[in-house]
Amino acid sequence: QVQLVESGGGLVQPGGSLRLSCVASGNIFSINTMGWYRQAPGKQRELVASITNTGSTNYAGSVKGRFTISRDNAKNTVYLQMNSLKPEDTAVYYCNYNYFSYSEYRDRDYWGQGTQVTVSS
Repeated sequence: QVQLVESGGGLVQPGGSLRLSCVASGNIFSINTMGWYRQAPGKQRELVASITNTGSTNYAGSVKGRFTISRDNAKNTVYLQMNSLKPEDTAVYYCNYNYFSYSEYRDRDYWGQGTQVTVSS
């Protein structure tokens, strides 16, 4: 079992910045991918950014150049630095932990509780 604890969400003006943090604990497998997803009302949950344990990253085109994902493997923590925020970035942001379960022969996902990010004047 993996638990994800998020922090850093809130209200920010357009053009502002926020940094989200997510700490994973429990039965952590060192080979994993952590990332951030977001879901706006009435829309599908979408990948914002992800990062593997080796540091390979992936970003949604809408946030590339504005957001930066990073991680501290020793602390099992992933960060999302969000700059130049836009109103369309408003959503609930979810931390994700993914690994391959050999016993179940499938990928497994764990999710944080979600943190609200609101970009508005």
